[in-house]
Amino acid sequence: MPLPIDINGSPVAVGSTVRLLSLSGQWLEDLPAEERSDVMSMVGEIFVVEEIDEYGYPWVRKSWPNEAEGKCHSHSVALEQREMEVVQNAL
Repeated sequence: MPLPIDINGSPVAVGSTVRLLSLSGQWLEDLPAEERSDVMSMVGEIFVVEEIDEYGYPWVRKSWPNEAEGKCHSHSVALEQREMEVVQNAL
């Protein structure tokens, strides 16, 4: 399977650094409001692609620690071509 590409046609592989440009889809609308807010806060941030699934979608993840409660929650999202842009030397 060929590598997925970003909004500019650049190849995206595991380990690529991408800027999350937008998120869309029914899955986003189906999230509870607090989770949707967390996930939407990822837009504009830079992530390292952790995996590419069997359908060719790159996945990124963000964690939100709650030190006061000793807990942490995270979200992983699969990105479509229009939702990401490869960035060089970003991290």
